[in-house]
Amino acid sequence: MVDIESIIKNSKSQTAEFKVSFQKEVIESVVAFANDAGGEIFIGIKNKPREVVGVSEENLTEIEEQISSIIHDNCYPIILPDILFINHQGKHLIVVKIYKGSNPPYFIKTKGKEKGTYIRVGSTNRVANEEIIRELERQKQNISFDSLPVYSKKVKELDISLFRKHFEDKTEEKLTKTIMKKLNLIVKEQNKEFPTNALVLLSG
Repeated sequence: MVDIESIIKNSKSQTAEFKVSFQKEVIESVVAFANDAGGEIFIGIKNKPREVVGVSEENLTEIEEQISSIIHDNCYPIILPDILFINHQGKHLIVVKIYKGSNPPYFIKTKGKEKGTYIRVGSTNRVANEEIIRELERQKQNISFDSLPVYSKKVKELDISLFRKHFEDKTEEKLTKTIMKKLNLIVKEQNKEFPTNALVLLSG
């Protein structure tokens, strides 16, 4: 459960943003959170002064779709938010939760990597300099191609029957999801599970 009162009282936060509505400029925060430790964007809370104003209940689904589209169309690599609805004292809020990504640097497509990569400094967003971008790229290079997630696929969509039979014949144990995670065949990326390139290559 999100403790809205505690969040509102925290005047400055490295992992929270407060907006009356989700406008395109909020993308800077989305990218900065994905490049850093993640964060949450609260829609329906005025920042200065900090006040809960809420959003229209009738428009919740429409706003959710707009947020998903804006993030998908403007960010690269793909950023996968969790979008939650909260009722706080009779007012409706939307929480856009961004997780730390494993494929940095994340940036705004129209600005490009050099001018569109943002990081979080305190409670503000800053354009990353060349040194920080190189550091973000080094983080990505520590991950092999085989263990990178494939966002366009779902684990249940893959036919791994031949691989499963081969694995179970050789090891004499069941190929469970836990084992596949240990083998880096399934990874949790931005709080969602995806098959890795390795599992896609092993599938039918």
